[in-house]
Amino acid sequence: MAAPSDGDPSAGEEISSPRPVTRAGRLIPGSRVGSRRVRIGRALRPADDGHLVATEAADRPTTQGGEWARRVRNALFGPPLSTERESSERLNKVRALAIFASDALSSSAYATEEILLVLVTAGAVALSLGLPISIGIAVLLAMVTMSYMQTVRAYPKGGGAYSVSSENIGPWAGLIAAAALLTDYILTVAVSISAGSLAVISALPALADFRVHIALVALILLMLGNLRGVRESGTVFAVPTYLFIFSFGALIVVGLARLAIGVDGATLTTTAVPSHQLEATAAVGLLLVLRAFASGSTALTGVEAIANGVTAFQEPSARNARTTMAIMGAILAFFFVGATFLAWRLGVVPVHDESVISQIGRTIFGDGSIPYYFLQATTAFVLMLAANTAYNGFPRLASILAEDRYMPRQFAYIGDRLTYVTGIIVLTLVSGVVIVLFNADTHRLIPLYAIGVFMAFTLSQVGMFRHWRSDGEPGWWRAATVNGIGAAMTGVVTLVVAGTKFTHGAWVVLILVPVMVWLLRNIHAHYAEVARISLMSDEDARPLTRPAGLGSEPVVVTVRDLNRVSWRAVQYARRISSNVTGVHIAREGHEDIEAFQTRWARLVPDVPLVVVESPYRTFVGPLLAYIDRVGVDPRDPVLVLVPEFRPRHWWARILHNRTTEQIQTAAEQRPNLLVVQVTAHQDTLRRSS
Repeated sequence: MAAPSDGDPSAGEEISSPRPVTRAGRLIPGSRVGSRRVRIGRALRPADDGHLVATEAADRPTTQGGEWARRVRNALFGPPLSTERESSERLNKVRALAIFASDALSSSAYATEEILLVLVTAGAVALSLGLPISIGIAVLLAMVTMSYMQTVRAYPKGGGAYSVSSENIGPWAGLIAAAALLTDYILTVAVSISAGSLAVISALPALADFRVHIALVALILLMLGNLRGVRESGTVFAVPTYLFIFSFGALIVVGLARLAIGVDGATLTTTAVPSHQLEATAAVGLLLVLRAFASGSTALTGVEAIANGVTAFQEPSARNARTTMAIMGAILAFFFVGATFLAWRLGVVPVHDESVISQIGRTIFGDGSIPYYFLQATTAFVLMLAANTAYNGFPRLASILAEDRYMPRQFAYIGDRLTYVTGIIVLTLVSGVVIVLFNADTHRLIPLYAIGVFMAFTLSQVGMFRHWRSDGEPGWWRAATVNGIGAAMTGVVTLVVAGTKFTHGAWVVLILVPVMVWLLRNIHAHYAEVARISLMSDEDARPLTRPAGLGSEPVVVTVRDLNRVSWRAVQYARRISSNVTGVHIAREGHEDIEAFQTRWARLVPDVPLVVVESPYRTFVGPLLAYIDRVGVDPRDPVLVLVPEFRPRHWWARILHNRTTEQIQTAAEQRPNLLVVQVTAHQDTLRRSS
């Protein structure tokens, strides 16, 4: 799916000796599906503007093994989707709430427990502080929700913390926000999956030894679901999310009703004796309250996801996103405060092998009852699906960073199912490592959690405050006030979380974020230098007179942009043949084709340019489909020149495409192809620039 490397700014001027990669061999003709030379349907069709458009048939395999692999892939992930289907993959409010709000809503299943885990160290008296702390967090939630609704209004195309901070504060602030969010997305997956695994073993203690295995299986299933596409994952994940909303809402309502008539010695006004007789203490220190507040603030994680994913909503996207955000905030506040109130009145105390919600459920619904197991099942499902919020946020943010040249460009490529495949796979791998390292223990992961998202909250709200001040529209001060208060509150919480959780693991995040910023800056510096040394102005394009007596064998040069390396590749082709064609594979919606054609016609008027639009965003298939049209006799050799950049350091190769290797693999089934790579070395380009 990668685009050709000649078009990235990594291309250069000086060329090493052309090196053949795949040479023609004996032709083995085919006569049926799966044979070497047969294609299904029309691989290319003409467009109204004179371009060629690759169809799905252009990517059909030419071997029996490849055909079987395609069928298996389609069975797992579904058939490829063209770019024009992107609008139909957008989400309505019902699906969007299931995808983007599952992280925030699921936090109500463990945020109360995190508060009580801190307060329980001070004795039974301290447990009564859980309710006012949860109310304070609910107020913070309301302010953050309103602040992000303002962000969506100002940035209807998506107003993530990275974009807002970069535009209104500066690049460094944007990178800090991006690094914090990337870290938080990874921890969101690890915490959510681990919490879901705990919910399973709370209901089925016999599975306690398989906590990590359960988590990893859930992680793989979640990855497969997201690789099928946003719309399909929304449909699949909507049912468990809404079942959780029903079951958790029923827990709160039935619990309040049971308290109204009295249950286990507790009423709406009388608290039951804690299940583990705790020694009361006379005073609770401020530091303990702050630690409990910081732990409970994990309830706010995921609130920003909707602001980051506005473009995933159906039109009017901004209005739908704001409505969904308001609904999410209201449900979360009700669940969080309600669960904390029930835990306080019922005298529930955290224990190692059972969650607080499980204890509340057993008391309200009855141990071993169907409603209890239904609650635990839906809680486990939604906790694991909460990671789905990160599966939408991480790949989108990584793609934006890749387009801005802060991450490897592979993160920006869209896969068969209109998903950011690289981001999804990388998130799965890193999160899986974290789950294994922490043994799927939620309580060990929580101290690392939330600090990243609150850093992003604060930077985003400061950026929005500056945005409204500079905007100057009527009534700007009201919007600025909301974001200003939000920035102040989240800033204080960031300091509290960092201070109270520093020795419990927050130091890891405080070190990791600067390291990630350093990496992002270095990646950007590499791309910036490559762009500088490969830049070619119109004045640098010196015309070349073709030698006399050239042969007429067809030569195809793959070009994505006219820079120093692609220019020299074209000139080399003109030295060896009078039948040269430039082929530009255009990934639909990502390139200014008209501007490229205009520049080509001006600088290379005697070499025809063929534009092949690739609505399925692939490169090799459309290229080979065009080459099939070039050779009338399949035994006639066709020379393909592929410009390729060679970075100085081995690690930098992951930042660039390996187009030649992709064509080489495909050309093994086409014995008439001769593939030659034109290599440009970074050091040579630097010296000659």
